[in-house]
Amino acid sequence: MNAKKTTETSGAGSGKTAGGPFLTPSRITTLVLAALAVVLIAENTEDIRIRLLVPVVTMPLYLALLLMFVLGGLCGALVVRTRSK
Repeated sequence: MNAKKTTETSGAGSGKTAGGPFLTPSRITTLVLAALAVVLIAENTEDIRIRLLVPVVTMPLYLALLLMFVLGGLCGALVVRTRSK
């Protein structure tokens, strides 16, 4: 007997792909945290002074928050990448 693996497709919008469900709890959590970060960044637009080792830089707070958000994402991606090797 030849056993074939078939992919069952239910109605449109079921949220499932051949690899499993698209919206897993970790993806939902990531999307919610990213949305909260975007709201936090958008609400903080005043200028601030930041000391970068020696120079003092004046920049909008949203740019500093956005920079830290991107750097945090890159650090997280680096950790995940090194764990998978």
